[in-house]
Amino acid sequence: MAVDDPGPAGPEAEALASDLGMSFTVADVLARRGVQNDDRLRTWLSPKLAQLTPPDAMAGLGAGVERIVRALRNREQICVFGDYDCDGITSAAIMTETLKLLGGEVATVIASRFAGGYGFSDQALNRVRATGASLLITCDCGSSDHDRLAKAKKAGIDAVVIDHHLVPDEPLPVVAFLNPHRPECGFPYKGLASCGLALFVAAALRRAMEAELDVRRFLDLVAVGTIADVAPLTGDNRILVRAGLKVLARGLRPGLDALALQARKGKRRPFSAEDVAYQVAPRINAPGRLGDPTVALEALLAREPGEAWALSERIEQITQERRSLQRKMVAEAVLEIGEKGYADDPAIVLARAEWHPGIVGIVAGHVADRYDKPTVVVALEGEAGRGSARGPEGFRLYDALKEASSALIGFGGHQAAAGVEVASERVSAFREAFVAAARAQLETMPAMAPKHLPEVRLDPRDDPMQVLADLEQLEPCGEKNPSPKLLIEDLPVVNRREIREHLKLEVGLRGMTVGAFGPDMADRMATLPPRVTIVGHLRRDHFRGGQQPELLIKALL
Repeated sequence: MAVDDPGPAGPEAEALASDLGMSFTVADVLARRGVQNDDRLRTWLSPKLAQLTPPDAMAGLGAGVERIVRALRNREQICVFGDYDCDGITSAAIMTETLKLLGGEVATVIASRFAGGYGFSDQALNRVRATGASLLITCDCGSSDHDRLAKAKKAGIDAVVIDHHLVPDEPLPVVAFLNPHRPECGFPYKGLASCGLALFVAAALRRAMEAELDVRRFLDLVAVGTIADVAPLTGDNRILVRAGLKVLARGLRPGLDALALQARKGKRRPFSAEDVAYQVAPRINAPGRLGDPTVALEALLAREPGEAWALSERIEQITQERRSLQRKMVAEAVLEIGEKGYADDPAIVLARAEWHPGIVGIVAGHVADRYDKPTVVVALEGEAGRGSARGPEGFRLYDALKEASSALIGFGGHQAAAGVEVASERVSAFREAFVAAARAQLETMPAMAPKHLPEVRLDPRDDPMQVLADLEQLEPCGEKNPSPKLLIEDLPVVNRREIREHLKLEVGLRGMTVGAFGPDMADRMATLPPRVTIVGHLRRDHFRGGQQPELLIKALL
């Protein structure tokens, strides 16, 4: 075969299948991941909120709660400031709703991608000062915003920072700094997104105020923010997201329920992490990509179904506009790559004046995924442009940008995603420098494994629907807990068609005809053989009521 075959299930998988009453396929997944059949496995398969790590050792929590309680009791004006992405907006929603339920005077400000950009900028500080607040609570930003926080302090505004980004060496001029990555923070789980931290703050405020506040009402927001931020779905995050997906499915928050109904054409059904990542989170992010993100916050905080639905309709219009721009930009990017032969280079740099700066990150991710190459996409405006960089797993993107930084105005980010600013006249110089940096790095790296290796075979002894039910026990799947890729061999192709740039098949599987969807694979139509082998994910076909399996194709052989 033209793919690495993982081979049949071994004796460890056979034993797990017998002990747990589980399909051989999913038992094989657990066995290959080194899972032992003990109490920890049963706890992992059925996580409970009671298993969350106690927050006692979280640096800054006590001081932060003490200052917030004083503001609540003294009726001070509080300003909650959130970043413009999904984690920032959900974190801000949790803090805003908590403070209001505890009787606080609260104004909420969300960062703007186009006026100040990421984090607590000078423009953001001016907006916070305009609220008249004496206490500022930042959500999903602040760790590196020393200058602006110092200015806030000088203006008489105390600050509590809730963030999970990298921590610089110099201390922050704030009352409290909650970030598990602080060296002195004794909280053992380091993977929380800012929305998870906000939940811990809300719980601590409830205790300090001796209030009747059930913080489980925020678990849906925690699930959405954590998944959207690609935080690891391990430890406390697994517990929080698993519980949050159940709260989300109940539709208790009118705004999230309306956004989900928009995405699902009015149908309610349970949520997977993938559903959140591709259906809910992009809608919360869409307003901030094209303009003002505040409408997303308003939707999350809406209590009346009518208001929530009206806001969701506005967001849906923005989402469709974002998708249209994205499709156009991706098509133009692919055409340019083909015309100029960039696919033969070790890295890709694209820049155009008519591209939207709020969409470049999505396009860079799409191109990097399609060509499996580090990619920078820049939206030019006048003499300069801002862009986003994405790279394949294992490529040190930040290091490559640092090597090419002489051709840039500036850059920032981390090894998997970054932003750049480049002068329009220096795009060619930057392309040359970045390609050279990528080539040098790749020459020193071990050969990357093929992108879509199957983890296990679909065992011939298993009913696919039983496999599907067992796979759902592994949820939430995502970062650090990937959804298993299955090898499914020699499937007869019953039907085939194109849906835009995508491929839609019907294949025979164990006596059934099931759907198989291949994103961006329409170009395979003409050469498709009568029988195919698929590497991909097994999921429910909700178009047919959810009682049949469907295949999401990752590789087609």
